[in-house]
Amino acid sequence: MTSQTDLAALLCSRLCHDMLSPVGALSNGLELLADEQDEEMRKRCVELLEQSAKISTDKLKFFRLAFGAAGGFGENVPVEEAQDVVNALASDAKRVELNWAISDSSLPKPAVKVMLNLAQIALDTLVRGGTLDIGAEKREGNVEIVARAAGPKIAFDEIIGHALQGDISPVEVTSRTAAAHMIALLAEELGGGLQYALSEDALVLGAVIPEPEGLIG
Repeated sequence: MTSQTDLAALLCSRLCHDMLSPVGALSNGLELLADEQDEEMRKRCVELLEQSAKISTDKLKFFRLAFGAAGGFGENVPVEEAQDVVNALASDAKRVELNWAISDSSLPKPAVKVMLNLAQIALDTLVRGGTLDIGAEKREGNVEIVARAAGPKIAFDEIIGHALQGDISPVEVTSRTAAAHMIALLAEELGGGLQYALSEDALVLGAVIPEPEGLIG
């Protein structure tokens, strides 16, 4: 079994990996800007810096809500806040149409963490663009969540699917599978569960997360 310390280290590795590209682009852009004399090229450098800064900020906002402990597990999170961070990631990814189906104005923090991580897993599979549909609904004391990615090529490693379902060995918990493993543990702790279904042109990720007793009503 992967220890909490190991899982935290793997999650940190994943976050650092995801931040390396936009932060590296910022560093390279600043070096080019310092040496460049042509005004048109300097303008282009500034545009690239602005783009990299936006991507970095979008990722940090997402990570804070998807992995951070701010607010605690027993509180609701406005759905709009969750939508904003996923919308930003999707806009950075390009060629992805994002659709939402959530009628509630807020969801419990654990459900939001699961939803955001499922959204990112689904978004990462759309390497050639496509459609990402995300829905959540409170029903009979549970929050039911679905994220569906559809496109011309679905790039999904089923080891991540096994991690979502808790069917993974300690040696298979890596920086790539750490997020899936984390939400699988969270779902299990709360008495819920995760599942996935993969076809040639679509990936469907689902979750049932019980609402904390104090928030049911």
